[in-house]
Amino acid sequence: MPSRTVDYLVRAVAELGVRHVFGVDGANIEDLYDALFDAPNVTGVVAKHEFSAAAMADGYARSTAGLGVVAATSGGGAMNLVAGLAESFASRVPVLALVGQAPTGLAGKGAFQDSSGLAGTFDAARLFDQISYYCTRVTHAADLPAQLDRAVRAALRGGPAVLLLPKDVQEAVIAAESFRPPRPEFRSDTAGLARVRAELRAARACGKITIIAGDQVARDDARAQLCRLAAVLEAAVGVAPDAKDVYDHDEPGFCGVAGSMGHPELVDAVRGSALCLLIGTRLPITARTGLDEALTHPVLAGIGAERPYPDGQYAMTTDLAVTLAALADDLGADHPGPAAPPRPLTPLPVPAADGPGLRYRDIVEILNAALEPGTDVFADAGNTGAAVVHHLRLPRGGRFVVALGMGGMGYAFGAGIGSAFARRHRPGGGMRRTFVIAGDGAFYMHGMEIHTALEYELPVTFVVCNNNAHAMCVTREQLYYGDRYSFNRFRPAHPGAGVAAMFPELPAYSPGGAGELAAVVQRCIEDTGPSFISIDCDPDEIPPFIPFLSAPRRHS
Repeated sequence: MPSRTVDYLVRAVAELGVRHVFGVDGANIEDLYDALFDAPNVTGVVAKHEFSAAAMADGYARSTAGLGVVAATSGGGAMNLVAGLAESFASRVPVLALVGQAPTGLAGKGAFQDSSGLAGTFDAARLFDQISYYCTRVTHAADLPAQLDRAVRAALRGGPAVLLLPKDVQEAVIAAESFRPPRPEFRSDTAGLARVRAELRAARACGKITIIAGDQVARDDARAQLCRLAAVLEAAVGVAPDAKDVYDHDEPGFCGVAGSMGHPELVDAVRGSALCLLIGTRLPITARTGLDEALTHPVLAGIGAERPYPDGQYAMTTDLAVTLAALADDLGADHPGPAAPPRPLTPLPVPAADGPGLRYRDIVEILNAALEPGTDVFADAGNTGAAVVHHLRLPRGGRFVVALGMGGMGYAFGAGIGSAFARRHRPGGGMRRTFVIAGDGAFYMHGMEIHTALEYELPVTFVVCNNNAHAMCVTREQLYYGDRYSFNRFRPAHPGAGVAAMFPELPAYSPGGAGELAAVVQRCIEDTGPSFISIDCDPDEIPPFIPFLSAPRRHS
């Protein structure tokens, strides 16, 4: 039956199981929002900024193990998507971006926000091509079904895909069959897996095995299979900083977080192993800081969608649930392993801080005591994020996300909201709460997305550690530049009071001590909608971050 291109697009999104399209409206994407108004199963969500809209789609995809969709208009709206899509590209998150463009007939003729690449304009297709796995300008409506199919297939392999949609193409009527979602493509390297299996058998015969697991385990919903393989191998298990939710802290053999915010127990486990198996992580610098020397001792092997950065035996797989189950079946047939108790973790020793406010560790420990099973946590970059990665004991069943691909400040506000749309209802009933934990610097960048959470009455609690600074940059100024100056200290502000004044219906708190914070957190958990907590902190407190703790201080 003939329909507009945008109607076809919205029906296709629904067929993919996507229930929310995030974006910011505008003249060259308004037809898509018109189609969303009539869609029975898809809700259009208007964010306050396109970066946050892209982060919402990213967070939605990470929490659903499906596809996130973001829509933006032309010109500045399209440009604001770049940082968010770059995070999805770097972290291999499947996001489909629908980007409005000036009408085809006006390309190169002085149209407002023209990005056709004609007559001296810049070319949006060339720009987005660098941060996507598929990008095309749809110049004829009849071409859309095939181009959409290619875009979805590319995105589902792990990363953004971009369709540039001129306004006249969006409005055009097409006669097309209903969209048929492509089946997930399971790809694996059979020969590589056989070699990894042989290395595991050999290592188990002569020593211990340590596993470092990454967030592909969460994306592939392979947590149970990871636990079983770890038991079969009697392995010590560590997690990458962005994968605290893939192996519970009280599971057998758990020995902490890897990398720059990591634990010494994992370093010792790797150093004493015959083999270190990387599962679903490439082990970038943030995940291997402090491990480089230890990684020279064991044989290295990796299993996942992409080859790890450290050299070793590697087997590609796009579905860790299938692959880890097969490995456990094969290796467990001749050697079922006993459960080993988790190791007590040693926190990184940070210098004592004597400035104002609460210490990072105290804040996180209060959250540890309060968070319920199934709570999702999105942490932002910076000193606050380092403390959360190091100290947080995520409750069972929760999702943990920290953006380490690009590390864009303010990402957690949008991503946590996108995730909350998908996960606010618990299986069997009840509300599932999301916590967004960030510093005031990140809040000033994209914290006004709390308005979006309020608009949709989402169960999100925003925790802002307010030290009136870009504190990680302050620490760098102190350690690396002689503490001679600071560009990164702010005029004191009171975010809690400010948010309370802006949004009188939003529960907003500024607790002054640990006991008050604990009571406030409990109050937020018992509420059904969004809430906001601002906590004063010391800008000079050094976080649990190995590069800072091991850095020689430069004197002026």
